Amino acid sequence: MRQIIPRALQKIAKLTTDQVRDLAHSMFADIDLLETVLDSLTQGLLICDSEHNLILANKYVERLLPLTKREEVPRIWNAIRDEGIAEFLETSLLSGDRVNDKEFESDVSGIVRLLSISIFPLVKNYQVKGSLIHVNDITEKRKKEARLRQVENLASLTTLAAGVAHEIKNPLGSISIHIQLLQKAFQKNEELYYLSHPGDRPDPNFSSEKGPTGYFERFHRYIGVINEEIERLNHIVVDFLFAVRPMVLNTREDNFNAFIRELMDFIGYELEAAKVKAVLELDEKLPKLEFDERIMKQAMLNLIQNAVAAMDDSGTPDSAKDRIPATAKSRILTIKTQQKDNEAVITITDTGLGIPEENLAKIFEPYFTTKENGSGLGLTLVFKIIREHRGEISVVSKAGEGTCFTLTLPIPQKEQRLIPADTGEFFAVEAAL
Repeated sequence: MRQIIPRALQKIAKLTTDQVRDLAHSMFADIDLLETVLDSLTQGLLICDSEHNLILANKYVERLLPLTKREEVPRIWNAIRDEGIAEFLETSLLSGDRVNDKEFESDVSGIVRLLSISIFPLVKNYQVKGSLIHVNDITEKRKKEARLRQVENLASLTTLAAGVAHEIKNPLGSISIHIQLLQKAFQKNEELYYLSHPGDRPDPNFSSEKGPTGYFERFHRYIGVINEEIERLNHIVVDFLFAVRPMVLNTREDNFNAFIRELMDFIGYELEAAKVKAVLELDEKLPKLEFDERIMKQAMLNLIQNAVAAMDDSGTPDSAKDRIPATAKSRILTIKTQQKDNEAVITITDTGLGIPEENLAKIFEPYFTTKENGSGLGLTLVFKIIREHRGEISVVSKAGEGTCFTLTLPIPQKEQRLIPADTGEFFAVEAAL
């Protein structure tokens, strides 16, 4: 039809009224089809003429970039409500630059989305007739890429697991054994010395740094430090091996709310000592979940202990304590469960110092830590445990206001559902897990 229209317009003066009407209907049908195609796209399109006036926008782009009325603001950058995007379009279009995949954060219906914008010349017969602006929502794509990188980081650690087990753990065990033998030999020599020099026996109410007694005390202190460091290194190696070895889950369906209550009873003394108030907001209608209680306990304890540590300002410099908000000083730990569709959502929220924005994307990566004595594997283990349970974990935090970890676990689907057949009969089918 598009090939016929130019010829028909050249002879429009010779056409009858019915022929002109048919031509107009055909042209309208073509335009309607093109608009339908554009509005059906799941990517945004904006089309401008050579004067940068907005002449066409599909429905998807209007959801991503709410526009003002076109007739009131002829230039496209005046039609965009987001100031950053509007300024970018004005600069790029006036300079005639071609842009590929420029990323912007934009508030879309109260939700921050990541948008990719490209600008291409609209060319016909070797002449630029305007501009084509492509807008794509890449929020989920970036989240999937981030999760994939985390999985790849975990997978890369497996190639080192065997070497670490032999090259570090075994020598640590040997060192620990020989330190114990050294302690026993020294204690025997200490006993023999005091048997031959009873007058040098230390007074239990008085500690001396001089003479044989001082040497003995320093030796025990130094050996104690060595043992503590061996134990710390051993914990790091054990955590590392746990992070990289395939995880065998012993799952069973159980009441997750009851599991949380038992966990809070277990850690209650630690919370009381840290002056942390625990608040439980548990959905009593939450269905049973399938999980390994022993391994899930390790993940939840890690998150809770991290939250408690974030609310402890005893190690915070005086210059930083003034920046701690009143909510953080109250030290409240909130654990909430709820059901959303076929998933259980568990949130662990604290009122601590929060996580700086530049660290949020790194916290699940192996060996990333801001603690002086941290291994950087705690949250990596939590990430792995939740993923092994076919779940997801995310974090929202703001420095000075607190942190919220969200765990999403699938709810087992075993209920019978009725689906009508064409004959009007109903057949029961079991929902796929």
